[in-house]
Amino acid sequence: MGSQASKIVEPKYTPVRSTNDDDELLLKLQARLGQQDESKDAPLSLSNLSKWEANLLADPKNRLALNCFTSHDITEIVAQTAAINLDNVDLFNVNVKFEGAPITNQKSSGRCWLFASTNVFKEFIKAKHQLESFEFSQNYLFFYDKLEKSNWFLNRIIESADEEIDSRLVQYLMQTPENDGGQWDMVVNLVKTYGLVPKSVYPDSASSINSSGLNYLVNNKLREFALVLRKLSTSEKSEDVEGVKTSMLNEIFNILALTLGLPPKPDDEITWEYKDKFGNFHSVKTTPLGVYSDLLGFDAAKYFSLIHDPRNTEGLYTVDKLGNIEGGKPIEYVNTSIDNLKQAAIAMLQANHPVFFGCDVGKFGKTDLGLLDVDSWDYQLGFGTDMHLNKKQRLMTGSSQMTHAMVLVGVHLVDGKPVRWKVENSWGEYGAHKGYYVMSDKWFDEYVFQIVTSERFATTKLTDIWKSKDYKVLPYYDPMGALA
Repeated sequence: MGSQASKIVEPKYTPVRSTNDDDELLLKLQARLGQQDESKDAPLSLSNLSKWEANLLADPKNRLALNCFTSHDITEIVAQTAAINLDNVDLFNVNVKFEGAPITNQKSSGRCWLFASTNVFKEFIKAKHQLESFEFSQNYLFFYDKLEKSNWFLNRIIESADEEIDSRLVQYLMQTPENDGGQWDMVVNLVKTYGLVPKSVYPDSASSINSSGLNYLVNNKLREFALVLRKLSTSEKSEDVEGVKTSMLNEIFNILALTLGLPPKPDDEITWEYKDKFGNFHSVKTTPLGVYSDLLGFDAAKYFSLIHDPRNTEGLYTVDKLGNIEGGKPIEYVNTSIDNLKQAAIAMLQANHPVFFGCDVGKFGKTDLGLLDVDSWDYQLGFGTDMHLNKKQRLMTGSSQMTHAMVLVGVHLVDGKPVRWKVENSWGEYGAHKGYYVMSDKWFDEYVFQIVTSERFATTKLTDIWKSKDYKVLPYYDPMGALA
């Protein structure tokens, strides 16, 4: 906890290059655009604008579309009712036995990764202690994650003190010194260092359920501290840097404690009182570390991420400058095919094991329908043009990245192949399926980037890649560095 920074050798990044399929896309798009306009007018001349308007309105369908799109949300107009009715079926022949109860709600915060991970954990503690319902304190992990990320940021600032302040690296660091998001390996670092507590021991606060004000305050204090540390690191008083940094972290601690509440320390004694599903009362005295190591029955460190990043070859990847606890576990991604992600996820669900996964949730989905499905919205029908970027090209051009973490708790198989997946979200009991989503298998192909699995469910080859610790390093600005 709170280790100091050290000068490090800059890693050699793994390059991402375009390939033949990118050239094929360009040729297809060029063909769709048709013949080159032979007019010598400027592209946006009044003549062209008039011609384009006349051509648009010449089609009666476009006149109807104009009325529809100017008075309704785009996704409502291009929604395909038949496809929605066909694909939004809340029936699954493989289900996690203890899933749900309760459906959690991260509210106005970016804590999805903490909710997704603790939603996985809760199924194990419910099964072990025969509970109808249970929720871990996400706020407890949230507090210590923000404190550790503040230390992480200040250490990166010290390391980069010789860089110009307008360099790409320093500007990247200053853009968001810390935020609510995170990754599975960050969860591993937190639970190994701080443990877990029931939500009844450390409940949410006003600033955990609506974190924007807290983030504004902490991030601006960290930017202020960064300027001081940069100046001090290159001055004759550079030996004072660690002491000054510690006083800065004390200020951050004070802010977090006053807004999130004073959390128990990892070795503090806590009391967990509960009734099991048979009505029997229990009282357990333990510590946060004891909750994780003794009561939970789940070793998070034995789990690792499989990702599908079609820009890169199969192998073990990490992301430069990405982490939360200094000296902790690095971010580890085993890149492989989408089929390998599905096979591992299905094996886990069949073994009654919920699956943490990361995705780009804002595409081809609707919360009130509880549906994620690429076939249920037809932009070609509405606009006469479609979106043709594939998954790799969306990553290369900034169109897509991991934005949200949720939990797979079911799958529907036909002839051994997945057709749709059951998803437990953390946005409360909202929508057609009361907090759950139906995700089509085609949506999985396009917008799921990560699942978390273990040696028990992954192939020997993938497990060996993970155990090799032979990392290829992606740059800090890579989309795989996005925090869910």
